[in-house]
Amino acid sequence: MKQTTEEKVLACIGADAWRMEVLREVRELGLSDGWVCAGFVRACVWDVRHGHAERTPLDDVDVVYYDPERTDPAEEKKWEARLSERRPDVPWSVKNQARMHERNGDEPYHSAQDGIARFPELPTSVAVRLQGERLELLAPWGVEELWELIVRPIPPIRDRADKLAVYRSRIAQKNWKARWPRLTILENDEAGTTDARS
Repeated sequence: MKQTTEEKVLACIGADAWRMEVLREVRELGLSDGWVCAGFVRACVWDVRHGHAERTPLDDVDVVYYDPERTDPAEEKKWEARLSERRPDVPWSVKNQARMHERNGDEPYHSAQDGIARFPELPTSVAVRLQGERLELLAPWGVEELWELIVRPIPPIRDRADKLAVYRSRIAQKNWKARWPRLTILENDEAGTTDARS
């Protein structure tokens, strides 16, 4: 039976012992609507698709949750400290999506998924978590482009100059193609041509 793209992504995560340890640590916190997202998933898939034997080091491990009752950033630091006590080798970053709309200039988010769906790039708008020992995937825009090594902005920002500027800045700053040269980086709905970045 052929694997779905979602199953392939989850298989990448499940085969990575370090990532599974990280997911277990986050599960133990019991965060409301808690997920590990963005580069944690994206880099794993891209490493596998590029045949990299070594895991690409992450600048941070993004943990998100949703708690509209406790939106003080100090709460996030408390969770980071708890994680760091248990795993000081992991560069934790914990963010409550109930407050992140303010930083991003958006309408209030209503869940962690709502916040993840606003991450600027399609392959970044993805998250995983452990429910018991079962991996669960959250991908508001799907994972086809993540798997196919395509980077493009999420649909809601494609006609917004301010948000596209953020997207372009992130693409330039992150320099992903240096590590993953098979990526195709786009700015629109087309399948590759004029807006491709090298």
